Amino acid sequence: MTKRSRRTLDQDDPLCCCEYIDRHGGRSHMAACCCDCEDLDDACDRWMKKEPQNTGSLSRVVATISDRLRVPWISGAHQVDLSLIPPLILLPVFLHIAALHYLLGIVVLTAVPVMVLWYYFVTHRKKGRTLFFLSLALFSLFYMFYLFITEVVPRGDVNHLQSGAVTAGVALTVISLIITKRGPGYVRPRPSGTHSTVTYHKPPPDVDADYLNGERHQVVIANHAGPTEQTDESGTAQESVQRRNFCTVCKVVRPPRAGHCRICGVCILRLDHHCVWINSCVGQANHLSFLLTLVFFLLTSLYGINLVLRSVCPHQSVLTALLYCPDVYRQYSSALCFTCAWYSSIVTGGLLHLLILQLINVSCNVTEREARLALREKSARSRLWGLIIDTGVYSQDFCSNWTEFLTMSKASEPSNNKPSDLV
Repeated sequence: MTKRSRRTLDQDDPLCCCEYIDRHGGRSHMAACCCDCEDLDDACDRWMKKEPQNTGSLSRVVATISDRLRVPWISGAHQVDLSLIPPLILLPVFLHIAALHYLLGIVVLTAVPVMVLWYYFVTHRKKGRTLFFLSLALFSLFYMFYLFITEVVPRGDVNHLQSGAVTAGVALTVISLIITKRGPGYVRPRPSGTHSTVTYHKPPPDVDADYLNGERHQVVIANHAGPTEQTDESGTAQESVQRRNFCTVCKVVRPPRAGHCRICGVCILRLDHHCVWINSCVGQANHLSFLLTLVFFLLTSLYGINLVLRSVCPHQSVLTALLYCPDVYRQYSSALCFTCAWYSSIVTGGLLHLLILQLINVSCNVTEREARLALREKSARSRLWGLIIDTGVYSQDFCSNWTEFLTMSKASEPSNNKPSDLV
């Protein structure tokens, strides 16, 4: 007890690279990762004695492991999210197992998408945030590029210009993803409606970290009197619109086409959807860069698949080699490249479907959120088996819709505003 209170009293001292403040508020060190594990010891003791676990004991064990899984950093050890780790381990293992035999390849390449979709529906139903999909996407991109450099290029069938094109495609994909992650455009409180501001040193867990942008969490107390106290007809209509667009969670009046994301916990300007693959929302400020990320990735992936299949099956066309490549499993290196080409084809097919839907929605000037709401309320026209959803609200002609989309990011608010929530 004395040691714990002493660590708590010394919290104001600067942290070294291996120290951190744990979830109980005490000062801890990475070297003490296996010390003071009451929850883990109790769970193991009950398991050895074949006794039932206490309620919430497993969740506390997972929370303790997640809190102590850290890496050294300049201002203190940074916590590593547990959802980042499974793709780094499972993806290489599954791909190498699939390269052993074509039957194993069929089983693995069928099971992996099924497990990913299952995990997506589980997390989507709970409206929880996870870095699993972002970790899987980035590691898949870099691991495929690593195998391309180490397994395909040494075969001598790819020249320097082709390998440079693949490298440039990977770099452009990462750059556009970084731009996309800067933020979708958040609905900020207006200064005229602000009564007072309360600052918290620790942000709530259900608020997007990009929304804070490294700042302290601020809660703005709104002054509901003033702008809404109108007596004429125009004022009454304006008050009715504000009430309809008022977010009861963020306590802010949303502009047209804005929406509240229950996963990020904030309101987004021109909200399209929450994309688990980037662990962020797609909105007014990053919708264009999101489409560019998809385009760069698809072009790079298709070109890389073409180079790989021409290398492992040089005497067949690309489509034929993807379906039938004789003797490819006689050499493990060729089998691994062929398996990775199939894995990349599955990922490319899913993202190509997403890109087509996005392009159709932009052409009709409708967001995915608006399309879902319109279909739920039966106020939209659906064509081509649901691929085209026309709400008839914001759509003009084809050129005007694309002009508005390409210029809408300039209308988003400046990024130098301090982030805050409205209460």
